[in-house]
Amino acid sequence: MTLKAELQLPLGTAQLVQFHLSQPSDNVMSLCETHRLDLCLTPRPKNARACYRDHWGPHRFERIGDVFLVPAGEALHAKGDNAGSQSSILCFLRPAPISAWLEDDLEWTDRRLQASLDIANPNVRQLMLRLGEEMRHPGFASATLAELIIAQMAIEISRYCTAIPDAPKSGGLAPWRLRLIDERLTELHQAPTLADLAELCNLSVRQLTRGFRASRGRSIGDHIANSRIDIAKRRLATGESVKSIAYTMGFSSPSSFCYAFRKATGEAPRQFRQRIC
Repeated sequence: MTLKAELQLPLGTAQLVQFHLSQPSDNVMSLCETHRLDLCLTPRPKNARACYRDHWGPHRFERIGDVFLVPAGEALHAKGDNAGSQSSILCFLRPAPISAWLEDDLEWTDRRLQASLDIANPNVRQLMLRLGEEMRHPGFASATLAELIIAQMAIEISRYCTAIPDAPKSGGLAPWRLRLIDERLTELHQAPTLADLAELCNLSVRQLTRGFRASRGRSIGDHIANSRIDIAKRRLATGESVKSIAYTMGFSSPSSFCYAFRKATGEAPRQFRQRIC
């Protein structure tokens, strides 16, 4: 691992790192006194998955999303199917301030542990990206600003975790169907239609759309669009050309990709790349 930047603050430590994987990953993240939050800036290893070995059976591995959290005091067994390089923003949050904001100690139930591996919260993502930008290009009162960002991020994480119910939502999709959808969306070609995903899950389009909203709290159309933009952001961070990204992701032309990206993010692909690199 190469440490490219670091900020040490009272609420926690933020790092910009690059992992060098010479072979498929299979490692255990040891117990830590802080909450570890990880946002990948480049694609994770293929079929990245993890198991909370002190809570789950040895064969239960759940998908790791772009943002995941390992709670303090928990050991995580992580695996991936290919080698390569991956850049991430890491944030190690001290648990004491988070506990102080909660009325009761947060119980890490099975559903919360599973949800921690894929934190689909846009506020957390944007705060981590802003923190990464501050590490790359520090300015006036950087330490104070970073501390405020980390505090807001800790509050968002607390809200996210406490909002997860102990029992599964009724009418939602089975976990294996959600995994199939997420895996299909990582494939680098034209975005799937609702009919494609319904066939993949052996459901009608109506069952798919209702079940997905019950499971994830948003429409599957929004999820597809956001997933495509997230993939584009990660590929832009690698230095790949805009033209290559556009055609690899199934857009008819670079201009149509730029239009979709600007509509979703408010900035052109090259502006985004200059801001994060």
